[in-house]
Amino acid sequence: MPVALSSHRIRVADEVWVAIASLHRSHPQARDFAIAEIMEQAESANVTGVMPLRPGVKIHIYQHCVANRPPNPGRYRMLFETATGRRRLFRPGDPCHPMRALGKEAPRRHELPAAYGDLIDWYEGVYAPAASGAGEDPILALRGMGNEVWADEDADAYVHRQRRGWR
Repeated sequence: MPVALSSHRIRVADEVWVAIASLHRSHPQARDFAIAEIMEQAESANVTGVMPLRPGVKIHIYQHCVANRPPNPGRYRMLFETATGRRRLFRPGDPCHPMRALGKEAPRRHELPAAYGDLIDWYEGVYAPAASGAGEDPILALRGMGNEVWADEDADAYVHRQRRGWR
């Protein structure tokens, strides 16, 4: 039975992620899936309660969510295109197009109906365990980096010393 959330509240990319994550969880031996299989699963899951599927689902599977393709225009990195042209879920560490390096890998728990929380748990705990730290801002992660340079010096004195030769 589908778990519906109004169509205006769930992103198409998240709908695609639910479809392929469900496929991976129910077929753990499968390495990747054909686009038609993902489309069929998206229809079956009917996350939004809207039928037929919204028109953007297919292009998200083909292009917008695929980490190793140039962004057009989306920068999501939820899927990975294999050598056979099929798709699988993206895993942290997979090569991706440089313009997608900071793209969203998976929906955030609050962006999906509560019934899909176990799918997020499966992804973070089984499929891509390194993804559990994935919501950390990469800029904020730099905080404190290099602080050993001025660890024994007052910050104002350090700046003053650096500016001494300026003219």
